[in-house]
Amino acid sequence: QVELAESGGGLVQAGASLRLSCAFLGRTFSTYIMAWFRQAPGKQRELVATISPGSSTNYADSVKGRFTISRDNAQNTVYLQMNSLKPEDTAVYHCAARHYSTSEYNYWGQGTQVTVSS
Repeated sequence: QVELAESGGGLVQAGASLRLSCAFLGRTFSTYIMAWFRQAPGKQRELVATISPGSSTNYADSVKGRFTISRDNAQNTVYLQMNSLKPEDTAVYHCAARHYSTSEYNYWGQGTQVTVSS
Protein backbone atom coordinates (compact mmCIF):
# COMPACT_ATOMS: atom_id res chain seq x y z
CA GLN A 1 0.00 0.00 0.00
CA VAL A 2 1.14 3.53 -0.77
CA GLU A 3 0.37 6.66 1.21
CA LEU A 4 0.97 10.18 -0.02
CA ALA A 5 1.09 13.32 2.11
CA GLU A 6 1.30 16.79 0.60
CA SER A 7 2.47 19.94 2.31
CA GLY A 8 3.50 23.45 1.41
CA GLY A 9 0.32 25.12 0.23
CA GLY A 10 -0.80 28.54 1.35
CA LEU A 11 -2.01 32.01 0.48
CA VAL A 12 0.34 34.17 -1.58
CA GLN A 13 0.17 37.21 -3.80
CA ALA A 14 0.46 37.05 -7.55
CA GLY A 15 4.08 36.78 -8.65
CA ALA A 16 5.17 34.91 -5.54
CA SER A 17 6.58 31.40 -5.28
CA LEU A 18 5.63 28.29 -3.35
CA ARG A 19 7.11 24.83 -3.12
CA LEU A 20 4.85 21.86 -2.58
CA SER A 21 6.19 18.60 -1.18
CA CYS A 22 4.73 15.11 -1.31
CA ALA A 23 6.03 12.40 0.97
CA PHE A 24 5.69 8.85 -0.39
CA LEU A 25 5.27 6.06 2.15
CA GLY A 26 5.04 2.38 1.43
CA ARG A 27 6.54 0.66 -1.57
CA THR A 28 9.56 1.34 -3.74
CA PHE A 29 9.36 5.02 -4.62
CA SER A 30 11.85 4.72 -7.46
CA THR A 31 9.46 2.48 -9.44
CA TYR A 32 6.60 4.96 -9.40
CA ILE A 33 5.69 7.73 -11.80
CA MET A 34 4.68 10.74 -9.76
CA ALA A 35 2.36 13.56 -10.71
CA TRP A 36 0.78 16.74 -9.46
CA PHE A 37 -2.84 17.43 -10.32
CA ARG A 38 -4.94 20.43 -9.37
CA GLN A 39 -8.64 21.15 -9.17
CA ALA A 40 -10.19 24.57 -8.89
CA PRO A 41 -13.79 25.08 -7.75
CA GLY A 42 -16.21 24.32 -10.55
CA LYS A 43 -13.47 23.07 -12.86
CA GLN A 44 -12.25 19.67 -13.95
CA ARG A 45 -9.14 18.18 -12.44
CA GLU A 46 -6.05 19.16 -14.41
CA LEU A 47 -2.78 17.28 -14.75
CA VAL A 48 -0.08 19.81 -13.92
CA ALA A 49 3.18 17.87 -14.15
CA THR A 50 4.62 14.38 -14.16
CA ILE A 51 8.01 12.90 -13.42
CA SER A 52 9.24 9.42 -14.26
CA PRO A 53 11.49 7.25 -12.08
CA GLY A 54 14.38 8.49 -14.21
CA SER A 55 13.27 12.12 -13.74
CA SER A 56 11.86 12.75 -17.21
CA THR A 57 9.26 15.48 -16.86
CA ASN A 58 6.15 16.75 -18.60
CA TYR A 59 4.10 19.85 -17.92
CA ALA A 60 0.74 21.32 -18.75
CA ASP A 61 1.04 24.22 -21.16
CA SER A 62 -0.46 26.50 -18.54
CA VAL A 63 2.51 26.04 -16.19
CA LYS A 64 5.46 25.51 -18.54
CA GLY A 65 8.32 27.81 -17.70
CA ARG A 66 6.89 28.62 -14.27
CA PHE A 67 6.59 25.27 -12.45
CA THR A 68 9.25 22.63 -11.92
CA ILE A 69 8.61 19.09 -10.75
CA SER A 70 11.45 17.16 -9.17
CA ARG A 71 11.99 14.07 -7.07
CA ASP A 72 14.43 12.88 -4.46
CA ASN A 73 14.52 9.09 -4.59
CA ALA A 74 16.63 8.93 -1.44
CA GLN A 75 14.03 10.92 0.53
CA ASN A 76 10.97 9.38 -1.16
CA THR A 77 9.68 12.85 -1.92
CA VAL A 78 8.42 14.70 -4.95
CA TYR A 79 8.34 18.47 -5.18
CA LEU A 80 6.55 21.10 -7.20
CA GLN A 81 8.32 24.43 -7.33
CA MET A 82 5.84 27.08 -8.41
CA ASN A 83 7.14 30.47 -9.49
CA SER A 84 5.42 33.55 -10.89
CA LEU A 85 2.12 32.39 -9.47
CA LYS A 86 -1.08 33.72 -10.98
CA PRO A 87 -4.61 33.94 -9.54
CA GLU A 88 -5.65 31.23 -12.02
CA ASP A 89 -3.24 28.84 -10.29
CA THR A 90 -5.57 28.85 -7.28
CA ALA A 91 -6.68 25.27 -6.66
CA VAL A 92 -6.32 22.25 -4.44
CA TYR A 93 -3.13 20.48 -5.50
CA HIS A 94 -2.95 16.73 -5.23
CA CYS A 95 0.03 14.44 -5.45
CA ALA A 96 -0.57 11.13 -7.26
CA ALA A 97 1.41 7.99 -7.96
CA ARG A 98 1.26 5.07 -10.36
CA HIS A 99 3.62 2.16 -10.78
CA TYR A 100 5.55 2.40 -14.05
CA SER A 101 3.82 -0.82 -15.26
CA THR A 102 0.30 0.59 -14.86
CA SER A 103 -1.65 3.25 -16.73
CA GLU A 104 -3.77 4.81 -14.00
CA TYR A 105 -2.89 6.87 -10.99
CA ASN A 106 -4.31 4.81 -8.16
CA TYR A 107 -2.70 6.49 -5.18
CA TRP A 108 -3.65 10.04 -4.17
CA GLY A 109 -2.81 12.45 -1.43
CA GLN A 110 -5.42 14.44 0.45
CA GLY A 111 -4.50 17.68 -1.29
CA THR A 112 -3.12 21.04 -0.26
CA GLN A 113 -4.77 24.39 -0.96
CA VAL A 114 -2.92 27.01 -2.98
CA THR A 115 -4.55 30.43 -3.14
CA VAL A 116 -3.06 33.25 -5.20
CA SER A 117 -4.47 36.72 -4.67
CA SER A 118 -4.30 39.44 -7.28
